[in-house]
Amino acid sequence: MGRFPREFMDVVEGIKSMRIRGAARIARAAVAALRDVGNSYEGSDVAGFINYIKEASKLLVATRPTAVSLPNGLRFVLNKLLTDYSLGVDSVGELRDRLVRYCDEFINISREAADKIAVFGARRIEDGDILLTHCNSSVAIGVIKRAFDEGKSIKVFVTETRPRFQGRLTAEALSSHGVETILIVDSAARYYMNDIDKVIVGADAIAANGAVVNKIGTSLIALAAHEARTSFMVAAETYKFSPDTLFGKLIKIEERSYEEIVSRDWLNKYPNINVKNPAFDVTPPEYIDLIITELGVVSPSMFPILIMERYGAIYSELEPWE
Repeated sequence: MGRFPREFMDVVEGIKSMRIRGAARIARAAVAALRDVGNSYEGSDVAGFINYIKEASKLLVATRPTAVSLPNGLRFVLNKLLTDYSLGVDSVGELRDRLVRYCDEFINISREAADKIAVFGARRIEDGDILLTHCNSSVAIGVIKRAFDEGKSIKVFVTETRPRFQGRLTAEALSSHGVETILIVDSAARYYMNDIDKVIVGADAIAANGAVVNKIGTSLIALAAHEARTSFMVAAETYKFSPDTLFGKLIKIEERSYEEIVSRDWLNKYPNINVKNPAFDVTPPEYIDLIITELGVVSPSMFPILIMERYGAIYSELEPWE
């Protein structure tokens, strides 16, 4: 790992430690880091350059195993770069230029996708709606802000999202934008659900069957919404799709440190206590009313079809960084 610049390793650590958070943000940060590390490569060995980029990609992929936006961003870039390499591009300088172009292309696609989702999603919010959101999804926040900017009178309940309290960031963002915001503990979601018109959350990954992987607690909120007959919406870019699920693989749920929940000193006092801290859970498609993407609004069952129509059969079990 010593062969990579300190700035690159800072991004790797920032994503791993959740200093850089949010599926779309970490995807853009990872792709930007790959672009910058490519520019740091010294030498004229083309094969060496390709291996250097692959090794850097492996480090980035290992940081957050659940958020598929990160590896999908790297797949977008590497598939194009490796195709150029296989077709005979044999100059480090040319490959570096193409790497920069592909990375910038993905970053622009990501930002444009968020803007389009905000437009489509705001149409689903009506004047006077009371909303609830969970965690700190930039696209879900974008939808809410867009609806507010269109002049719709809305109120938003925001869960704290323990144990890292990402919901407080959401509450700050919405309140600073002028949106009436009510911060609640996660376990109060069911208590207020009958007052809620619509739930809108983001996604870290979407499976081939339309199931959504998002911050822990999302599935309980979806269950409460289903029981209360409250509309449950997911705002997600199409690159949140998990291609591994096409081949029968399950999305790996990240298990984080117990120290996010209790102190080491406290746990040492009670040796018979074990702490589990899954970062995400899976919401079944039957609890999801619709998924808002940059290509339009679809049901969970239609999401995989949308992906295949847009991208075709481009996925394989062999990863480009392998």
